[in-house]
Amino acid sequence: MSQAERRATDRGALFRLTGLIGFLAIWWLAAQAVASPNLLPSPLRVAIYTWHATESGDLPRQMAFTLARVLVAFVIAMAAGSAAGYAMGRSARIDAIADPWLVIALNLPLLLVVILAYIWIGLNDLAAVLAVVAAKAPSVVVTLREGSRALDPGLDDMAAVFRLPYTRRLREVVLPQLAPYLAAAGRSGLSITWKIVLVVELLGRPNGIGFVLNSAFQNFDVTAILAYGLAFAVIMLVVEAGVLQPLERRARAWRGDA
Repeated sequence: MSQAERRATDRGALFRLTGLIGFLAIWWLAAQAVASPNLLPSPLRVAIYTWHATESGDLPRQMAFTLARVLVAFVIAMAAGSAAGYAMGRSARIDAIADPWLVIALNLPLLLVVILAYIWIGLNDLAAVLAVVAAKAPSVVVTLREGSRALDPGLDDMAAVFRLPYTRRLREVVLPQLAPYLAAAGRSGLSITWKIVLVVELLGRPNGIGFVLNSAFQNFDVTAILAYGLAFAVIMLVVEAGVLQPLERRARAWRGDA
């Protein structure tokens, strides 16, 4: 990393820290203005609750259930959506046949998808994961379809002239061009996936962050809602900043976008 890139990274980290401090300051001021811990607890109150929930083991246990569902659903949605999007982008016939299905899938309400999955499959993790995949995969399809349409035909012709095997062509010609689209779909997909998982857990699972949020809502426990919800959001922010953003920058580096 060059000195200029290092300075840009440091500035970005400083701006993020400033934004976080501003968020906490506004939260604290709002809590003071409301003056009702039951309605809007202060950041310190939520932090103490989070510490006790972590110490008791309940927060890590519920977090593990949710993270497992997020990981499985995210991987399946990315794999299935990428394959379908690539096929639709490369073949006008496949695109014409599948496009109505895609439009329907994109416009189905999430609640409808979750309810049908639980009715048809049962109140189990298989139904929960498949509901998340069905809700998330269509947006991956759209992104990868556009990426496939933007592939350089000249590189395809070169690969055909040199008679590259299909697997090698896919690995060395197609995937480098699709990498930015895969990174973008993954980065946006993870944030959407975990939100969908929380809804799925809230509606039909006996564990996970969504289940805890539902229980806290029934008890009007705003402190628990903020503690569990923000704890999971923090983990997702760390994953995005530490994993997905670097991968996206690396994926765009060959185009000079990094």
